[in-house]
Amino acid sequence: MTTTTAKTATATTDPATAADRAGTTRPTTSPTGTTTGALAYPTGSATGYVHGYSETEARRLGDQANTLVELLHAGTAYPPGSRVLEVGCGVGAQTVHLLAGSPGIHLTAVDVSADSLAQARTHVAALAPGARVDWHHGDLHRLPFVDGDFDHLFVCFVLEHLADPPAALAALRRVLKPGGTITVVEGDHGSTFFHPESAAARATVDHLVRLQSLAGGDGLIGRRLHPLLTGAGFRDITVRPRTVYADGSRPDLVEGFTRRTFIAMVESARAEALAAGLTTAEEFDRGIADLHRTAEQGGTFHYTFFKALAVRP
Repeated sequence: MTTTTAKTATATTDPATAADRAGTTRPTTSPTGTTTGALAYPTGSATGYVHGYSETEARRLGDQANTLVELLHAGTAYPPGSRVLEVGCGVGAQTVHLLAGSPGIHLTAVDVSADSLAQARTHVAALAPGARVDWHHGDLHRLPFVDGDFDHLFVCFVLEHLADPPAALAALRRVLKPGGTITVVEGDHGSTFFHPESAAARATVDHLVRLQSLAGGDGLIGRRLHPLLTGAGFRDITVRPRTVYADGSRPDLVEGFTRRTFIAMVESARAEALAAGLTTAEEFDRGIADLHRTAEQGGTFHYTFFKALAVRP
């Protein structure tokens, strides 16, 4: 494995990024041009990201991370010198907050998308230029690290996109040292409720859940964190809800979460929902319009994330 630091990060030279998303096996080239092995998607891993890889999606991830930093990262702080693995770092939206909350850690960030990883390197280099970060392009099911290599694992919004979360957690448990901790953060679209109530809006949210299921994931996975971690052999598991509630008295949450995070996420699935025959353009657009109504005067919106902390015995 060849790594770079955040100070000197450059984009990965990878003309076959499309092969990543198709789930094919091929050599990957490091930023220095050194072949580091072959990537493969074993049975049980998701080969698609239901929200897509557009610039709009990258901005949405940033808006989400910045709006929810206190909610999602509160209580997560690792001692200086700790070896921490961030699994599925994406475009680095959570990475910068992870580094800000735990200065002095040695972070390794891994993602299966070369494009996203390149964006993450650029993002971290701009906002945390002194951070010690190693970047790895690869599949979490086949990490090249030795057993017990890390003191802590941070996994945020990853399990929901995988067809076999137990297999993923088993693979991650291997690289965590005994006594080390794993932090898992996931949402649960079933926790959504709002005012004014709208059957069209609720159906549109359900289309996203259905699409994620068709892609091999689970948009309702937040409620499953405790049994998943228990089944993977972790101990001392605590799961706590992290609730977002937005109304007219919290305009920052209305804009940052209701509009720019949640509604934007649902709206990004429009083309796929239509292509899958789940709805019509008119019905989908009515649902989106009604969701926007919850962000207007007199509207309210509620969503629950779940944050789990567990220990490898």
